[in-house]
Amino acid sequence: MTRMIFVRHGESEANLRHAFAGWTNAHLTEKGHEQAQKTAEYLKRYHIDVAYASDLRRAYDTAKHIADAQGIEVKPEEGLREIFAGDWENRLFDEIATQDAEAWQVWRQDIGRAQPAGGESTAALQARVAETVDRIRRAHEGKTILIGTHATPIRVMECLWRGLPLAEAKTINWVPNASVTVIEYEGDTPRIVCIGEYSYMGDLITGLPRNV
Repeated sequence: MTRMIFVRHGESEANLRHAFAGWTNAHLTEKGHEQAQKTAEYLKRYHIDVAYASDLRRAYDTAKHIADAQGIEVKPEEGLREIFAGDWENRLFDEIATQDAEAWQVWRQDIGRAQPAGGESTAALQARVAETVDRIRRAHEGKTILIGTHATPIRVMECLWRGLPLAEAKTINWVPNASVTVIEYEGDTPRIVCIGEYSYMGDLITGLPRNV
């Protein structure tokens, strides 16, 4: 059995601004670092053998809190990045909703068919992240692997874990900041242990706003 522990990054400066970060290299906030440390404490129940993370700072720094607690290094992996948001990069959600209303409504109501203007489609994102996850998993079969990543990658991967077409991504919720998703694989078959676990976070819990 191979265990993969997916952790969404802690609260970032972009989250605080209600901005679409995408590939924008936003820092964690002070609260984001506190969240990541809470997650590191929670994950001490596991012996983690190897850690990978998106090379974007907010995901990498979150994973580093966890890896430091385990005495291991984090390997940066571009394939675990958030969706590339094109013209929406680093813009406020409210601004996008006003200036690109039709595409934003697709993002909000039918995300599996969405594509930010000038950016990456959710279908392309799913293919990229799935290939990266499978490559990492096969390189470390039988191990426990930490994957530091972002909200949209986890959402589109949940479709694969549940055997759903990407069109059903609209039925799947966003996971909170610094939350834990555990998937166990027997061969290529995934079994969901938990999605977006955050009960240990207390009053530090944060997530995406309702208009996303």
